[in-house]
Formats: sequence, C-alpha cells, structure tokens
Amino acid sequence: MEIITSHTNADFDALAAMVAAKKLYPGAKLVFAGSQEKSMRDFFLESTAYSIEIERLRNIDVDKITRLIIVDNRNPNRLGKLADALGRPGVSVHIYDHHPRTGGDIKGEHELIEEVGATTTLMVELLQQKGIAITPFEATVFALGIYEETGALTYLSTTERDARAAAFLIGKGANLNVVADFIVRDLTPEQVAVLNELAAAAKSYDINGVTVVVAAIATPHFVPDLAALAHRMRDRDGLDVLFLVVQMGDKTHVIGRSRLPQVNAGKVLEQLGGGGHLTAASAVARDMTYLETQERLIDILKRHIVPGRAASDIMTSPVKTVPTRTSIEQANEEMTRFSVNVLPVLDEKRFLGIITREVVQKALFHGLGNRTVDEFMSTGVPVAVPDMPMARVEQVMIGERQRFMPVIAEDGTVVGAITRTDLLRSLHEQRFGAAGLPAEPGTQPVRNVRGMLEERLPAAVRDTLRAVGEIADESGFPVYLVGGIVRDLFLRVENLDVDIVVEGDGIVFAGMIVRKLGGRMRTHQKFGTAVVVLPGDVKLDIATARLEYYETPAALPTVELSSIKKDLYRRDFTINTMAVRLNRDRYGELIDFFGGLRDIKERTIRILHNLSFVEDPTRVFRAIRFEQRFDFPIGKHTRNLIRSAVNLKLFNKLSGERIYDELVLMFSELDPLKVLRRMEELDLLKFLHPNLRFGVELERLFASIGETLTWYRLLYLEVPVERWFVYFLGLLDRLKDEAAQEALVRLAVPPRVRKRVMSSRLHCRDILFEFYRDARLPASRVYDLLHPLDIEQVLVMMAKARKEPAKRYISLYLTRLRDVKVSLTGDDLKKMGLPPGPRYKNILAGLLDAKLDGAVATNEDEVAYVKRLIGRR
Repeated sequence: MEIITSHTNADFDALAAMVAAKKLYPGAKLVFAGSQEKSMRDFFLESTAYSIEIERLRNIDVDKITRLIIVDNRNPNRLGKLADALGRPGVSVHIYDHHPRTGGDIKGEHELIEEVGATTTLMVELLQQKGIAITPFEATVFALGIYEETGALTYLSTTERDARAAAFLIGKGANLNVVADFIVRDLTPEQVAVLNELAAAAKSYDINGVTVVVAAIATPHFVPDLAALAHRMRDRDGLDVLFLVVQMGDKTHVIGRSRLPQVNAGKVLEQLGGGGHLTAASAVARDMTYLETQERLIDILKRHIVPGRAASDIMTSPVKTVPTRTSIEQANEEMTRFSVNVLPVLDEKRFLGIITREVVQKALFHGLGNRTVDEFMSTGVPVAVPDMPMARVEQVMIGERQRFMPVIAEDGTVVGAITRTDLLRSLHEQRFGAAGLPAEPGTQPVRNVRGMLEERLPAAVRDTLRAVGEIADESGFPVYLVGGIVRDLFLRVENLDVDIVVEGDGIVFAGMIVRKLGGRMRTHQKFGTAVVVLPGDVKLDIATARLEYYETPAALPTVELSSIKKDLYRRDFTINTMAVRLNRDRYGELIDFFGGLRDIKERTIRILHNLSFVEDPTRVFRAIRFEQRFDFPIGKHTRNLIRSAVNLKLFNKLSGERIYDELVLMFSELDPLKVLRRMEELDLLKFLHPNLRFGVELERLFASIGETLTWYRLLYLEVPVERWFVYFLGLLDRLKDEAAQEALVRLAVPPRVRKRVMSSRLHCRDILFEFYRDARLPASRVYDLLHPLDIEQVLVMMAKARKEPAKRYISLYLTRLRDVKVSLTGDDLKKMGLPPGPRYKNILAGLLDAKLDGAVATNEDEVAYVKRLIGRR
C-alpha cells in the first residue's frame, strides 16, 4: 500500500503538495497524519474539495504500507502514528520538502529537497517537467498552498520560482477569488478576544542583544488558526521575533515567527518537538503547562541566540589617517587618492578628531590650503570601542546623524571605522537575513556558501581551504577566498585558481602555511604577495589585502595595505568582487559589498566606479572577454564609460605589452570572432594599428580559423596548439608587411613571437601560391614545404586557403605525412659499408621522400632503395 502524507496540523501547502503528489503516484492514498488548521477545515466544508479523496488515518494499517510519500515534512515527530512505518523492512520512503535540513531529518530513498517558499512550488515544477495536465480546481488548490505558505508572495522566504509557479497556475485557471476567501480572512470575535489577551500577556526579553517577545496564556477553549494571530500581532506591533504559547487542555501550542537571522524559529521549536522554517515554526508541548513551556522556551532561546554583532564585527579596517600637521591641500590629495570623504586626525598614534571633505573643500575655496588639519578638524565626535553592541552603534550614528564613527582601542589608537554603508549593510543583514540572494529587495547581502564549496570544489582544495582558515585563526588574520573561483562557484564553472587575501601580512601568512602544510613558496615583496605550492600540487596565490591608486591615467598602480572591502573595490567588475570568509567561525560566509551576485543573476558586466577605465583602460578588454565568455552583456552605463575612454584616447597611453597580454587572453577564449566583432563595435582596433579594420575578409578568416581549429581538435592528434597565436596571425593578416611590423612594435610583442609572425606571413604567401599553381604536387614536396613550419602557421594557412587542392595538401600533411619516418638510421648505413659523412643526410632525405611518395613502404624496401642509390653512385 502506498501512502501520501504530510505533517500534523496540516496547512494548505501540505494539502496542495499531497494532491500534486497524487498525480505523480496515482495508486497512492492521501492520508492526513493528524489534525488540520481551521482554514483547511473550512475549505473542506465550503468548497468543492469533497472531490479530493482523503483516507481516514484510523483506516490505515501501518503494517501494510510499502511506500510512504512524505511532502512538506521531514520531522518524524510530526508524522503521528505513520512514523511507525519508518525504518521497517520493505518500506520505501520518498520525500518532497522545502524546509532547511536538520540533524534529525527522515532519510528517504528518493528525495527532492530545495529551499523555496513552498513545497507546492516544487511539486508544480515536477508536474510541468513531466507534462502532466492539471485542472482549474487543482490549480486553485496548488495556488492556495503557495499563497498561504509565502504570505501571498510577500514573505522573505519567497523565491522567484514561487512567483513563476503561481503565474503558471493562474494561467491554468486558478481561481484567485477562492484563494482570497481562504487566505485573507477576518478574525472571529473569539480570535480577537484571544489576540487581546495575548497582547496583554506579552513580555519583552533582551536575550544576547536580541529583543524577543513571548506571549503566554491558557484558555479553556480551542483557539483555531493560531498562526493567523501570530502574523497579525507581529505585523501590528512591528515585532522582529515573536513566540505565542497557548495552553489548550493538556496540550500547549507554540507558534514562532522571526525576522532575524540570529533567531531560527524552526531550530528553536525543534527542541520542543516541532519544527518549521527559519522565519516560521510551530510545536505542541504535551504534559507541560503554558508557564512551564514558556520557561523552557526562554531557556532554549538563551542557548540558541548567540551574542549580537559588535562594532569590531562590521567596522572597516585599517583606516587611512593623517597626522595633525598635515596641510589642508595634502589632506585633499589623500582623500582623492584613496577615495575617502573622512580622515581621522592623529597626534602620534592617539586619535584627536576627524576632517571631512566638505571642510577641506571650503578651506581650499577660502585659500587656506597651506593651513593644517588640526586647525579645522571636528573634535568631540562620537566614537565606538571594539566591543560596543551594534544596537548602541545604531543608536549613536542615527541619533547623532553621524556618517563616520571611528573605532578606538583602549590606548587611543584607531583600529577601524564604521561608515553609514557599514551600518546600513549590517541592519539590512539583520532585517533580511532569512532570505536568499544579495543586494535585492527582501534579500540578504551576506549568505553562507559552505555547501557550494563542499559540492563544487575537489576534496584536495576543500581540505586546503579549511586548513588555511584554521592557520588564519591561529595567527589572528581574517582570510578570504577571492576572485574568479568565487564567481565561478555560482556559474558552475570549474576554476581551480585559488586566490587568497589576508587582512594582514600575506607573505608572513604564506610562510605559516608552508611551515604547517609543507610545500614551497615564491614571494613578491613589492605587492605583498606569494605563490604557495603545497604537496599534491595544490597552488595558492596569497595576497595582502591592499588598495591601489593611480598617479596618472593608464599608469600601473601604486599599492598600499588595506581592508578586504578596499581590496575588492580595486577589482575590475562587480562579478569579480565577491569573497568567501575562510576563518572557522565564519567559514563559507559570502562577502558581496558591490552586488556581484546580483549581476551574475542579471547576467551583466558592470564596472565599479566611473573612473575605472581612466585608471586602467585594459579593463575594457577584460570586459569584452568576460562578456563573450559568460554571454553577459556589458551594462549600458559601462558601455558609455568605454566610449568615453575611447574618445579620450586613453589606450594610446597604455604600454604595448599590456595590450598584447590582453589580446593573448582574449584570443584564448572559445570564440575570438565575437571578441573581435565587439572590439570593432567599440572602435578599439585603431589603438592596435590605425589601418586595422574588421571587414568581410577578416570576419571570414576568423570564422575559418574557428572551423579549422575544431577540425584539428577532432583529429585527436597529440601536438598541442596555441589557439591564441593562430588568431593573432589572422588579426594581422590583412595588414601589409610594413604595417604588421608597426603593429608588432606598438604591441611590444616579444622578439621570438615577432619573428614567428613575420616568418609565417612570408612562408604562407609563398606556399599557398605554389599550392594554387600546381594541383599535382608529389607528397614529398608538400612535406618539404610544410614541415619547417609551426603547427599554428600550418593551421592559419589551412584557414586562409580558398582552393580545394591547397586544403587537400594541408590536410594530407597533418593527417598522414607529418608523422612519416624512415626506419633506417646512420648506423644502418654504416653497417651497409657506407663511410660516414654528409652523404648520410642526403641519402636519408631521399629515402624519406621516396617513402612519402609511396616508392618504399617496408624496412626491406628501404634497404633495397639505399643499396640501389649507393650502387648508382
């Protein structure tokens, strides 16, 4: 017997998921594990729901169950007597659920567990994937499940998938009038009376910096739909965390609602035998009075809620400061160079006050640039200490209208600063910490990606990252995984370039890693970086968190030590600005100050600030490269900034070597034709050489190169190819020799590569001319012409060839002639009585030509050929 069930006190999400499961398991029976919420009972009484066949629990013989399909639940304590079937031989368990995983979860033979707003969403997606038709009535039931569980798509747990599922159901005829009738209902007089009683009994508790409201009462009557009362009370009073404790007879019902990530309602009520989400949960405590339950609940909360954040948790560190005798003009230069609006002023190391950009600008306007900052700084400004609770920081900064609060240690030194951005981000995380993706309304800017690290990185890399975090804890360094590897985690692209940033001395930290884990390291003192190669060939690029500033447009950057935020801000595009914390207590925490994950979701290449291309124009080439690699369009504003950089001719200030390096990377991408086309659209080719144009011929050649490389790859030959060089040859192909030479000089192409380019141009023309002229060349002549060339030169010739005989010659060479060798050697000639000398080379060359042309085949043929040759001489 197959049974479909859910959890006790079933709601619409449970019912809808069960009905959907019935369509996937047509032979199964629908059975409620226990009671249902009042809204559900009303639905069965007032609607056409009698068409849903529900088997009574008392009619089910648990011993006869062969398959148990559980939806919207994995907690065995919420299965009632059906839990007796778990673990029995011959009982298969299938689970469909959207709740977060917990330690005591039921394990299923088949599981579909994804954190969306409603289990019904998962089931509707399955029905869509399998092409199973649904009726308007079923669509209405499914819509009830999604709308109730997501608060009509308004709860923080709602995802885009829930909205899409709801839209699909509306398209299938879901009756929203029915949904509204059962989801949006006025309270009954009895419920209003209980709500007032709860409000009177409500007490506020400050537990480790978090305000929790608990309302506990006893009532002789059954109170239907306590969840609705919890929502009404939470929304009416603007509460972040609320627990209702209501004793009815010998059972005490607990409803939990939380808007804060520090309070996981589901985890809290698990300890009372219940469960649910981070934001919503329920439990039933048996044989406990409401006062005993309240006392137990508060004890659980005290253990569950960790102390809230302090100033040191959100501050930016280190902070750029200036000494008291710094001139106003110098302070202005520092603010511009480091992109800051406030500078703490120090006497030696002791904090005295702050100077703001506004004050500096006014002083300059009045001709006071040579005066010192201590004459105009603000003193007596509010400051924080490292362990100041965030609630107090918030109170001071908002109450005092502070944009910048220094964090001062006991000895008077500045250890960090909290900006309005830091404060807003912290408040946003607290308010929306229960939700999904960063930088969007109703979502959380910091999420934990520990699971992604475990799932998508090789074991050796995972183990190394954990070890790096532990070493950082021992040294007191905050340490982060950064760069493309973080971006590619979300794109599901393999990337094993492990870049580590340390808020501390990167070279010292690299040395600690080598001492602890073994391996070897190479350092770069100027930039505070090191490359560590561990046993097993896991390579780490270790860098000190740093900021960069540019003395002039397009210059190489000057580097100073900084914080992770400033380090990420110096990067090129938002999608490359994410980091993952590796320290043990915050392992897997995603740091996304600049909306990188948002832009990955929106598939956009976006620059960080408006002068980014002025500071480093090579970022334009990288923008094109990422655009084509990921199929992420360059954002409109970023395109406008590229056009401004082109108009300013900033690329003329770039060294040729830097442009050449970017071209190598661009032409190493999968489809350089798209890259080249984009460079033409943005008017960039003229900076490589004024005569370089993307016309029909160059487009045809690049397309042909792509086809040729694909053809060559399918030959599965062992000779590797530098793809970029083939395209580079193609790029210069339409230029005359003099212009090509000028381009090679402009790009500072290395002499060896420059020689290869010019040699290829010369040989390619001559060889193709001979191929076009003679359609009956012997194989030996084809070999003699092509064998001296690099494989890249041969392939570009193949791409350029327009006549079939030329293509045939090159194909013959690559597939057969290139690997032809003779078996005889100089030793064999010596044994045949021929004295050593220059003749050996000529004889073996003649023998190879004969073999290429089919005159000889076997070793015996070769010996006979040589003897005839010797005899004639």
